[in-house]
Amino acid sequence: MTIYEIKERTKETAPYFFSKDTMRFFEQSLKDFKVKKMPDGRYRILADSWGGTTLRYFNPENNELERE
Repeated sequence: MTIYEIKERTKETAPYFFSKDTMRFFEQSLKDFKVKKMPDGRYRILADSWGGTTLRYFNPENNELERE
């Protein structure tokens, strides 16, 4: 799964996470995110920003972004 697919699938559950304003604020782009499938079926998304590192887990069963 790509970050672009995750963005599309989270439009309803996390509508502001990938918004242009949010991405601009953190000086990030979708290309900054790395996606890795985890053994539990979720996908870890990770990106560096000026404020630190953005880390979330995408759950494909409910299309939600989780912190842990």
